[in-house]
Amino acid sequence: MKFLLLISLPIFIYASSLKSLLNHALDNNNLVLSRNLNQQAKQAEVDSKRSAYYPTLDVGANYQSLNERTPFYPGDIYGAGATLGLDIYDGGRKSSQLEQKKSELKASSFDTQAIKTSISLQIVQDFYTIKSLEATLASRMNAKKSLQAQLERMKKFYDAKLATRDDVDRLQSAFDTNIYQIESIKFDILATKRSLELKIGKKVLDLDNSKFKRPYDENYELVDSTKSLMAQEEAIIKSSESIESVYYPNIRVEESYSIYRYDRTDAFHPEGAEKQNKILVSLNMRLFDGGTIKQEKQAILLNSQALNQEVLYKKQEQKIQYDLALSRIQTSKIKIKSAKSALVSAKSSFKTIEEKYNAGIVDNIVYLDALSTQTSAEALYQSSLNDLEIAYAMYYYYAGKNIGDYL
Repeated sequence: MKFLLLISLPIFIYASSLKSLLNHALDNNNLVLSRNLNQQAKQAEVDSKRSAYYPTLDVGANYQSLNERTPFYPGDIYGAGATLGLDIYDGGRKSSQLEQKKSELKASSFDTQAIKTSISLQIVQDFYTIKSLEATLASRMNAKKSLQAQLERMKKFYDAKLATRDDVDRLQSAFDTNIYQIESIKFDILATKRSLELKIGKKVLDLDNSKFKRPYDENYELVDSTKSLMAQEEAIIKSSESIESVYYPNIRVEESYSIYRYDRTDAFHPEGAEKQNKILVSLNMRLFDGGTIKQEKQAILLNSQALNQEVLYKKQEQKIQYDLALSRIQTSKIKIKSAKSALVSAKSSFKTIEEKYNAGIVDNIVYLDALSTQTSAEALYQSSLNDLEIAYAMYYYYAGKNIGDYL
C-alpha cells in the first residue's frame, strides 16, 4: 500500500490544475505582456496630455560677437533669460486631446482583458483536447494488451495446427494498426501540449481533472473586444473635436525676463539695457483654409461610423455565439448520456464475445469488431465529458465573463 502511494505521489505533485495554468499564462504569456506594455504606454500619453495644462517655463542663453562693429551697437553681447508661458484659451484642443487619450487608454485596457480571455479559452480547449487524447490513448493501450494476448494465443494455436495463417494475420494486422493509432495519438498529444506550453509560458507535465462551475443565473455582458471597439470609436470622435479647435481663438500669454552683458563698447558703440522684462499676449485664429480641417474632420467621423458598424456586427455575433453555447451545453449532456449507454453496452458485449471467442464459438472477425467498438466507446465517452467542459468555457466566454473565475 505504501509502495503504491509513493508511486502515485508524483502525479499529485506535478499534475497541473487548469486554474493554475490560466493564472500562470496571464502573468507570463508574451501576448499578454505586450498588451500590458501598450496599456502602460497609453497611460503615459494620458499623463502627458494632463501636463499640457501646466504653464511652460523655458530658459536660454546667447552670445553674439561682431567682427566689424556697427554704429551704436556693442561688439559683444551676452544674454540669458527665462520665458513663462500659459495658454489662456485653445478652443478646447487640450481637453479634447486628453479625452481622446483617455478613450484610447480605455480601449487598450479592454484589449488587454480581451487577449487574456481569448488565450484562456484557447488554453481550456487545448487542456481538454489533451485529456480526450489521453483517454483515447488509454483505450488504445487497453486494446493493445487484449490484442497482444490474443495474438500470442493464436500463434500457439497455429503452431499446434489448430488455427490457420489467416487467423494469425488478421490479429497481427489489427495489432499493428492499433500500434499505428497509438503513435499517432502520442504525437497529437505532444503537439497539443507544445501549443499549450506556448500559451502558458512553461512546460506542461500531467493535467488534473479540473471542472467548471455549472451556470446559475449569469448576467450577459459584452465581450472586452467589443468594448475596445466602442472605446476606439469614442477616441476618434474626440480626435475630430480637437482638430476643429483651430477655428476658435487661441490665446496665449508669455512673460520673458532677460539680462545682458556687453564687451567692446565705447561712445559710438554704447551698452544696451542690462535687464528687460517683456509681456506678450497673442491671439491666433484661422479664418480660411479651403475647407481642409472640415474635410479632415469628415474623414475621421467616417472612420467612426465604420467602427460603429463593426461594433453592431460584433454584438450580433456574440449574441448568436452565446445562444449556440447554451445549445452546445445541452447537446453535450445528451451526448454524454448516449456515450455512457453505448460504453456500457460495448463493455458487456465485448465481455460476452471474448468468452465465446476464447471458447472457439465465434471467429476473430467478431472479436475484433467487438474490441474496436469497446475501444471507440471508451474514447467517445471520455471525449464527451471533456467536450461538456469546453462547452461551459465557451458559454462563460460569450457571456462576457472571466473564464478562470468559474473553475
